[in-house]
Amino acid sequence: MTRTAGRRRADSPRPPEYDLPTREPRIESPRTARVLMFVVLLGWIVGTVAAGTSVVAVDVPVDTPFDVERFGAGLLLMVFSVGLTHRVGGHMRIWGSLALILSVAAVVTEANVLLAAAAACSAVLASVWAIVITRPALTVVQAIREYVLAIVVALSGTVAVAAWNAPVDYQRFNLVVLTVALGLAITVVWNLGAGLHGLGRQNLAILAGVAALVVLVLAYSSFVRSHGSPMITELISNSVIWMRQTFGGVPRPVEVFIGFPALLVGVSMRSRNREGWWILVFAVIGTGVLSTSLVSPGAFPSYIGLSTLYSSVLGLVVGLIVRSIAVRDRSSRAARAVEAERRIEPPRLAALK
Repeated sequence: MTRTAGRRRADSPRPPEYDLPTREPRIESPRTARVLMFVVLLGWIVGTVAAGTSVVAVDVPVDTPFDVERFGAGLLLMVFSVGLTHRVGGHMRIWGSLALILSVAAVVTEANVLLAAAAACSAVLASVWAIVITRPALTVVQAIREYVLAIVVALSGTVAVAAWNAPVDYQRFNLVVLTVALGLAITVVWNLGAGLHGLGRQNLAILAGVAALVVLVLAYSSFVRSHGSPMITELISNSVIWMRQTFGGVPRPVEVFIGFPALLVGVSMRSRNREGWWILVFAVIGTGVLSTSLVSPGAFPSYIGLSTLYSSVLGLVVGLIVRSIAVRDRSSRAARAVEAERRIEPPRLAALK
C-alpha cells in the first residue's frame, strides 16, 4: 500500500495540556471556590480604597473607631499573602496565618518594627503577586492587558506601603524589598520555569542580555552618584528639576528600560514555552520599585503618580520594540509542524503548581 504525499496538518490532533503537575483543589465545591475568590477580590478592592485615603484626601462624615488607612493596609497584606500563596500552590494555613498575625499586631500595637515589617512584606508580596497573576499573552493586545493588570496590582501595593506610614530609611527599605522580592521570584520561577536546564540557546541569550543590562544600569547609576564628575551630576540634577517643573514627574530608568519591558516580553514568551518565566524575574524590579515609591513621607503622590504614568508609557513602547525582536512569528515551514503553538496555563485564579 503506497502512501500519498501531502502537506502535514498544522493543527495538533489533540488539545495541548499544561506542562506542570498541579495539586488537587482543597475546596471540592466549585461554588464555594467561586465565593472565596469573590471575597478575596472584594477584600482587594476594599483594602485598596481604604489604604488609598492615605494618598488622596477624603472627608469622612463620622469618626471611625479605628485607623482606616492601616486597616486597609492590613487587609491588603492578607489579600497579597492569600493570592500569592494560592497562585504558587503554597500552604495557605502557614503563610495566611503569619500574614494575619503580622497585620493585626502592626495595626493594634503600632510598633515601629512591626510597621516596617508589615510595609516590607506588603511591598514584596504585591510586587511578586503582580507578576504571577498574569497569564500568557499570544497577541499584542493580550500582552498589553496583562501589562496593565500587573501595574494595577503593584499600585495597590504602593498605597498599602504608604498607608502603613512606617518610619524607615528610604534607600535601605528599597534595597531590602528588591533583594527579598527577587529572591522570592527566583524561587517561584525556578519551579515554574523548570530550572535553567530547559532554557534554549535563544532564551538563554535573552536572559543573559537582560541580566547584563540590569547590572550595567544599576552599576552606572551608582557610579555616577558616588564618583561622577560635578558637571555630569549637575547636568542630571538640572535635567530632573526641569522635567519635574515642566511635566510634573520624571520617568524612572529602571522601570522604563528593565522592569516594564521584561514584563511585556515575559508574558509573551510564556505563550510558547514556560522558560519565559525567567524573563519575568526582572519584571519584579519594576514592580518592586513601584511598590516602594511612596514609602517616604516626603514623597508627593502627584509627582509619583505622574512619574509612574510616564514610566509605564515609555516602558510599554520599549517593551513592544523588544517584543517584536525577541518574540517573532514562526516561519511558514515551522508552522506546518504538528505541535501546539500556544502554551496552556491554568485560569488566572487557579494554582500554577
